[in-house]
Amino acid sequence: GAGLRAFGRRMILLVDMDSFFASVEQAHHPHLRGRPVIVCGDPSRRGVVTAASYEARPSGVRAGMPLQEARRLCPEAEYVEGNPDKYVAQSLQLLDLYLEYTPDVEPFSVDEAFMGLGTKARTLECAAGIARDIQHRIHERFGLGASIGVGPNKLIAKMASGVNKPRGLTAFDAAGFCDHFWPQDIQ
Repeated sequence: GAGLRAFGRRMILLVDMDSFFASVEQAHHPHLRGRPVIVCGDPSRRGVVTAASYEARPSGVRAGMPLQEARRLCPEAEYVEGNPDKYVAQSLQLLDLYLEYTPDVEPFSVDEAFMGLGTKARTLECAAGIARDIQHRIHERFGLGASIGVGPNKLIAKMASGVNKPRGLTAFDAAGFCDHFWPQDIQ
């Protein structure tokens, strides 16, 4: 019906930076690349994990976990004190990059932003091509990875962005979204 036809008129991207705080530290400190990195408050004190690099995650380390438990699970990790000013500055640089593609950019968090492609991309295929280009430019310019979801609305784009992390690209129309998510358990 008319509602489904309206989906073809605009495409939305949700760019979700992969393990943003840890990845920024790895990009700025080459000796951390390829190593498990845990971003936290003062590493010499009790606290919680703010972010864990993808290299630390297989050991079970997750954001919000007590540092004491993270140290037990991943003793070889590098513990880095977080730098919010650095992450905000990087986020603003990323937003400037997105604005090169469209004026319709809406930050969703420090490491996520929606992009409305308007008339630049009326199909999933075209929007996915733009998303691939954005991923490439983020990597080339900043040395960071991003997962991007593409869809006809914000909900579908947001949900799609988490399907293939890290550095994933998932594009769903309304039917593809239902086919993927409806059979899954409620979380």
